[in-house]
Amino acid sequence: IPGVAWIECAVWMLYSELPSPPFRVRLVETIPVGLYESDPPSLPSISDSWLSLLGEANSSVHIAAFYFTLRATDLELTEPTDSQGRKVFDQLMQLESKGVKLQIAVNAPQTSTQDTENLAATGAEIREIDLQAVTGGIIHTKLWVVDQKHFYVGSANMDWRSLSQVKEVGLAIEDCSCLAQDAARIFGVYWDIGGRKNGSLPPYWPARLSALSSSQHPLRLKFNGVPAHVYLSSAPPQISARGRTDDLSSILSVIEDAQKFIYISVMDYLPLSQFIEPPRFWPAIDSALRSAACTRGVEVRLLVSCWQHSPASMFIFLQSLLVLNRPPLACDISVNVFVVPSTSAQSKIPFARVNHAKYMVTDRVVYIGTSNWSENYFTQTAGVGLVVNQTGTVVGSGQVTLQSQVEELFLRDWNSQYARTLSDSDVDVCSRHHH
Repeated sequence: IPGVAWIECAVWMLYSELPSPPFRVRLVETIPVGLYESDPPSLPSISDSWLSLLGEANSSVHIAAFYFTLRATDLELTEPTDSQGRKVFDQLMQLESKGVKLQIAVNAPQTSTQDTENLAATGAEIREIDLQAVTGGIIHTKLWVVDQKHFYVGSANMDWRSLSQVKEVGLAIEDCSCLAQDAARIFGVYWDIGGRKNGSLPPYWPARLSALSSSQHPLRLKFNGVPAHVYLSSAPPQISARGRTDDLSSILSVIEDAQKFIYISVMDYLPLSQFIEPPRFWPAIDSALRSAACTRGVEVRLLVSCWQHSPASMFIFLQSLLVLNRPPLACDISVNVFVVPSTSAQSKIPFARVNHAKYMVTDRVVYIGTSNWSENYFTQTAGVGLVVNQTGTVVGSGQVTLQSQVEELFLRDWNSQYARTLSDSDVDVCSRHHH
């Protein structure tokens, strides 16, 4: 019964002295082939975490996805392999025969329907969600919920490249029914929209889709034994059910809460609307970072990506932040540009070889999201964020906070040979460096 786990969950929260169940929380990443070759990976891979989640599935798997291309076309493959994507796809193909219900909410229109058609032929339910008609955006979420008790959220699309050719970061959480059910409710909103014929939104969302966690009422859980306050946020506000914290609000509150540092790793950072003509200025996040660095003395570091699809205007905006370093202001802001190198074969793979991560870590909080940081992702496009606060908790021997793990991950990339400092006088930052 879906409600039972939630009742158990509520009981744990009421009587927080009861032992919290042993949630397993894993920070997971994809390191593209050829990156960090001399350093053994310290984190589990996203493909292994997906296979592990599918291995645990007994009753249901819900996936919200931008698109589904777990197998490459011959066109895309010269030398690289899509073997991880195929393994995940094969496991998905077997779910229905094991009595596990597979439901997929995918953005419409799909450019490639091969994967979803094959899955539908095994009995999977696929709903194509045309969000464009409803909010003017897309479904950009990357979310898995298994048995309403395990889930994954992060930057990786359901794409073979996301498991071998693109740098990605996510979180896999097991045996945490409270949060998994909350994630399932976000999935439920997409599913509901996909079931409506006329591209409209309901006058109000049913109570069964109301948020189970929010910035005001976070879940009190133990992540790998360390107490944590946790909630899920979503975008855009038009499709957030009752009680759900808006994704942009959660990002701004994490920035405002920081006391010592704010480290951000995001593919695109642009205080503009990216997909609307004429473009609109959108300073919400940019202003919050200026305020943190220039009035509160917080150290701000931004790690952005450079590849052939980087918007050129992004670097001008970032340079406008760097100017604030000059005396007498001397705000502590720095920007590094991250380049994933390619062999000639790798450079032929479309939409690959980029740092696609979308997360922020401060001295207090971790935010892991699915959105790039420009206006449309927060006002029109569907995305999800997970906020984990382990500030001031007592960490036992052999335990680590998620915050310290994400900080370590960020610093590894920031200080790596693949990152270089952006200066406020750099010209043609990316065109010179994307090959």
